[in-house]
Amino acid sequence: MENVKIQDRLKALRAQMADSGMDFYMMPTADFHHSEYVNDYFKVREYFCNFSGSNGTLLVWQEGAGLWTDGRYFIQAEGELEGTGVELFRMMDEGVPTIEEFLRENMGEGQTLGFDGRVISTGEGKSYEEKLADKQVKFVYDRDLAETIWTDRPAFPAGEVRKLDEEIAGRSVEEKLAAVRDKMKEEGADSLLLTKLDDLMWLYNIRGCDVECNPVAMSYSFLTQEKAVLFIQEKALTVGARHHLESKKVQVEEYGSVTDFLENLEEGRKVLVDKRYCSYALYKILEKKQTLVEKNNPTELLKAVKNPVELSHMEEIFLKDSVALTKFIHWLKTAIGQEEITEITAADKLEWFRRQIPEFLDLSFPTIAGYKANAAMMHYEATPDHCATLSPEGMLLVDSGGQYLGGTTDVTRTIVLGPISDEIRRHYTAVAAGMLQMTNARWLYGCTGRNLDILARQPVWNMGMDYKCGTGHGVGYILNVHEGPQNLSWRYREGATEACLEAGMDVTNEPGIYVEGSHGIRIENVMVAQNDEKNEYGQFMHFQTLTWVPIDMEAIDERYMTETQRAFLYAYQRQVYDKVSPYLDEEEREWLKKETRADSTILLQK
Repeated sequence: MENVKIQDRLKALRAQMADSGMDFYMMPTADFHHSEYVNDYFKVREYFCNFSGSNGTLLVWQEGAGLWTDGRYFIQAEGELEGTGVELFRMMDEGVPTIEEFLRENMGEGQTLGFDGRVISTGEGKSYEEKLADKQVKFVYDRDLAETIWTDRPAFPAGEVRKLDEEIAGRSVEEKLAAVRDKMKEEGADSLLLTKLDDLMWLYNIRGCDVECNPVAMSYSFLTQEKAVLFIQEKALTVGARHHLESKKVQVEEYGSVTDFLENLEEGRKVLVDKRYCSYALYKILEKKQTLVEKNNPTELLKAVKNPVELSHMEEIFLKDSVALTKFIHWLKTAIGQEEITEITAADKLEWFRRQIPEFLDLSFPTIAGYKANAAMMHYEATPDHCATLSPEGMLLVDSGGQYLGGTTDVTRTIVLGPISDEIRRHYTAVAAGMLQMTNARWLYGCTGRNLDILARQPVWNMGMDYKCGTGHGVGYILNVHEGPQNLSWRYREGATEACLEAGMDVTNEPGIYVEGSHGIRIENVMVAQNDEKNEYGQFMHFQTLTWVPIDMEAIDERYMTETQRAFLYAYQRQVYDKVSPYLDEEEREWLKKETRADSTILLQK
């Protein structure tokens, strides 16, 4: 079926391109800060192609259009692009060109590539410059072609900005500024342009609401050894936030004035910029008169290593969140077949349980509740027009989390609602075994997530299968649910951020199996890296688990597990019961005892 609405928008865009002398026009999924998730104002790519996933880049030319996205969204993208005339390019699949490769192959000598330089990162922009230099491609980056076409575009975000009390943050603004300034000196920079929103919120102990589920505010900062300037929409600051910043001697300037500020900056400064998050447009201003130190934001690593106060709050909040999800699972297993439940009403019920927690602020991302085949889409989101009704058969995958005054949670469980096939049971058991192997990892300091990823992936690989995503990502503290630089991922990517796992870093552990048209399985906990014993071989490390939600034993076939994996399973289930049961009523407690097999004893054989 033809999607006339999208086709008409693309026609209007191509007319604008012709008027502006652009042969190709590129639209990523990004705001002015290269954020992973963006406010509706910035969803230009979705407006012109109908694809709603959080990652993807649309490229348009006069004869066609293409969308590049990753394996999490292949199934979703196929459906949403149908009838638009936009071709899907499956990133990382064999034989599929990158955008750069496609442009090299298809752009003519001296043609023009257009994009809004505010939403293209410096790293991307410079890469296109380098890869297309021999074709003498021209770049036009000062125009947002959506401005005249998207007539009902949402307003620019300006949500309320509040301070985060130091007793929750754990470190003062002064302490954080001092640490950042020390890192600047180490990198040979006298200034820092900070553009990454969650880093800015962390540094100044403030929180906003400009992005759904992400408590961030549109802002920039320019930092020297003597001065801290914060560019933010002043109308968004509460009285408390304003007084807080003033008390920390932070100079507040209007958000939109950052361009003039940088253009008028005295010449010859050594400015540290992170080309992953600094926009191409701002970089071009700075490089005219300043010496640029291209390094990662010093805030990134400082933020990723949670301080003792943060970790203490996280332990408390994750347990409360685990109790809420456990109560939800009990409700679901009890109610299925007794009342009508859809993917949406199930997600709403889980949110209701979370809202009973006094520290609850918001969801950390829109809940993914996928029944049967819908669960095969990693980032599936049910809608009123596309929503499955649950029945006492198969499984429901629920990936969810909350923002709390004390932490950000992210947890997935795949819940048995009725009879499942032996194939599904085998797949579920492999996923659980991988998750538990990662939980019990022990390693020498110096490892990255790439060293450890195989622990979770091996049971899946042993079946000749894989999941097209990493095994884990960092999680923010009352911030973005996805945080770096730490991650768990096996694949080497040139230029990709790779970080040594440090004590205090949190990371998700979420292997899975996704069979299109049939089922999806994911089990996810959050863990914190901790120091273990130190001896003549070095500093050993292990993970401390934060998430305590039962693994569904109805889907486990112990024939497919080793004795060690079985011991890991029963040890985790016993801990779940011990930690969660005191917060349940009698009926829930008895159910959890049976669900976890808490009265069973499995010893790890030596």
